[in-house]
Amino acid sequence: MKTPKRIEPLIEDGLVDEVLRPLMSGKEAAVYVVRCGNQVRCAKVYKEANKRSFRQAAEYQEGRKVRNSRQARAMAKGSKYGRKEAEDAWQNAEVAALFRLAGAGVRVPKPYDFQDGVLLMELVTDADGNAAPRLNDVYLEADQARDYHRFVISQIVLMLCSGLVHGDLSEFNVLLGPDGPVIIDLPQAVDAAANNHAFSMLQRDVSNMAHYFGRFAPELKATRYAQEMWALYEAGELRPDSPLTGLFAEDEQAADVAGIMREIDAARLDDARRREARAEAEQAQPQAQEPPPP
Repeated sequence: MKTPKRIEPLIEDGLVDEVLRPLMSGKEAAVYVVRCGNQVRCAKVYKEANKRSFRQAAEYQEGRKVRNSRQARAMAKGSKYGRKEAEDAWQNAEVAALFRLAGAGVRVPKPYDFQDGVLLMELVTDADGNAAPRLNDVYLEADQARDYHRFVISQIVLMLCSGLVHGDLSEFNVLLGPDGPVIIDLPQAVDAAANNHAFSMLQRDVSNMAHYFGRFAPELKATRYAQEMWALYEAGELRPDSPLTGLFAEDEQAADVAGIMREIDAARLDDARRREARAEAEQAQPQAQEPPPP
């Protein structure tokens, strides 16, 4: 097949020998099967911002580090330079997440290289050596669904222990390899400690998995793993081997509404007193004398 233009530099640099076939085209990238020496890998070619449907929502950007203040200002203003920097940061986020999670033992495709918007990584295959299917494309027996769900929850825990939340986890970005599920597509991964939306994203990820696997084992839909693991995470007690039950009881103690209102009223009163004291201090200052006329 004709070599995509974005992959040509990798061939020139000797990182890729041949593009074998297109694998898939998604909302943010096109993926190709490539040959690298005697190994078959995949090349993920990120789409330009105006050609992809996945928008870099502000909630995903929160808490991400930038190189310097100039980059941050440019990204905030949305200048041409800022948009390019935002694109680079968006793509680099997946590369960084893959290396970080692979090092932590999370089952993700092994990354090899990243150059000019092309991510070269492991091709996840099935038992016959074909490209592994997505969860959405397979039918599971109830026991399989329970086993795979248990495994995916353990991977989410590993991710959270590494300080990351996937942010867009569903049956469409989990592949089923011969050894079980493999998590893919991580450019929107967020910092669990620095992003105020991290818990809601974690809830959504876990809920998506519960509802998918719950098609085959309905009892999984009632589990509450997100709340359970987040409570442990906030307490600094979450570990890769933390035993989870899927049960979580909310604090049912009634909120002291009257007490809260008293605190609000007291704060308002303190603020009013400070304002009055400041005004009185300003009035008490001696007025400057005007010089006598010549």
